[in-house]
Amino acid sequence: MNTHRTQGDKRLKQWLILPLTAIMVVSALTGCGGNNGNAEGNQTNSAGKPAETANGGAAAETEKPLELTMMLPIFKTNFPKDDSPVAAELEKLTNTDIHFEWVPNASYADKFNITLASGKLPDIIYVGGTKEASFVNAVKSGAFWEVGPYLKDYPNLSQANPVILSNSAIEGKNYGIYRGRALGRNGVVFRQDWLEKVGLKTPETVDDFYNMLKAFKEQDPDGNGKDDTYGMVLVKWTGGWASGFDTMKLWFGAPNKWGIQDGKLVPEHEYPEYLEALKFMKKLYDEKLINSDFAVMDSSKWNDPVVNNKAGVIVDVVDNAARLDDKIHAALQTAGTDEPDRHYMDVIGGVKGADGQLHTLPTSGFAGMLAIPKSSVKTEEELKRVLTFLDRLNEEDLQTMLGYGLEGVHYTLTEDGFIERSTDTVLLESEVEGLNQMLPYIPQDVAKQVKQTPLRVKQLEVQKANEATIVVNPAEALISTVYTQKGSQLDNVINDARIKFIVGQIDEAGLKDAFNVWRKTGGDELVQEMNELYAKANQ
Repeated sequence: MNTHRTQGDKRLKQWLILPLTAIMVVSALTGCGGNNGNAEGNQTNSAGKPAETANGGAAAETEKPLELTMMLPIFKTNFPKDDSPVAAELEKLTNTDIHFEWVPNASYADKFNITLASGKLPDIIYVGGTKEASFVNAVKSGAFWEVGPYLKDYPNLSQANPVILSNSAIEGKNYGIYRGRALGRNGVVFRQDWLEKVGLKTPETVDDFYNMLKAFKEQDPDGNGKDDTYGMVLVKWTGGWASGFDTMKLWFGAPNKWGIQDGKLVPEHEYPEYLEALKFMKKLYDEKLINSDFAVMDSSKWNDPVVNNKAGVIVDVVDNAARLDDKIHAALQTAGTDEPDRHYMDVIGGVKGADGQLHTLPTSGFAGMLAIPKSSVKTEEELKRVLTFLDRLNEEDLQTMLGYGLEGVHYTLTEDGFIERSTDTVLLESEVEGLNQMLPYIPQDVAKQVKQTPLRVKQLEVQKANEATIVVNPAEALISTVYTQKGSQLDNVINDARIKFIVGQIDEAGLKDAFNVWRKTGGDELVQEMNELYAKANQ
């Protein structure tokens, strides 16, 4: 197990790892592996310590503290130091001796690759780019523990969501503990005050949704007597976040990125339901129910039309409803017309499609993972102690402490059990904030909470309900060499074609021509490779 690193070891100049150096990176790591057995992990007690030692005897209460070095991202210049009050209490409760290597989030990817190349890895390292070439090649070389076979032996980790495990896997195997996030986060947020003004109820079907957008354009929902509103604001489509269309296409029965026909993966744009969704988007554009500049509008301005009484709907993450509500309240307070006790926004998970069912777009369900290098954690026994520690982090007391600090110091509890945080931001930054970066949240967030408004409570309820209606991308866990090389070009072909179709620059025949171009410029290779990977993963 690693001892604490010196500060001098940590200060390396940032540099950019090129994909072709990944092979060189992993060569330094392959000789460091420990034994990779699949024996069952030791059962744990309520304190998170092994109930039995490897030879079956009772664990000694005086067991030597587990020395851990953890490399984690930090989002502020101030951060908890080793042995600061919360960190010290964490060590006491988990029988550990922890050294934190904090790395500014903006430079974390570079620092990760530098650390990987050095071969001097911490015991637990946060991996943000779980499908990046440097990490994938290191995994394939045997540099990280495969933790999947051990999860069943831990009370919390054994409850990991199978969908998220699949999404975070590499070739069907898990090489880290994912940091769970809301899987059912996407939905529809809309101006509730506008809906009341036009006399409509919360939409339940695609037709209801269309009628809401139409009313928001034609029935003066802001009451200013002018024809200056429209239904829904859309922004430029880019990779990495869910656009409105990516959610709405599912309402028409299109798959999520890839569908399965006769046991084979088929790209989503080859489904007739995908075309139906594009036709719906074209109808919205032709009737001026969406902003005409959607193809170039910056996502940083997405919220502005809703707050400024120009548009009434955004198809986005459901937790945007409360953020928008706060901004509308602030704007109306300035104008002296705010109604402080009401919500101006509302949220739903989606609307029912032609089959009468809800179909919602999932997130990946995780924000990076905590990986365990074999060069630092050399034996299976050491691995199990690290997993015991990570399992223990999911209990309510540690989730609360790592998220909010110590009661009476960093927060107090209200009579009804809610957290009221200290107003001393310097104290919170220096002793608490950032420690939650190590929390897996498996199976879920069970920490005590700050009291929530009814709208925020509803957001959480919608996220949870969405999990039952998500449409899984069956190829989410597959890592394609073709896509790594040509993915940007292929995505641009599809993105450009669907925008041109919506605005009327090409017709249906032109759209199909573009799909053929996609096939000829690498799409056929991609489909073939993805199906080979899919078949291998499902053997």
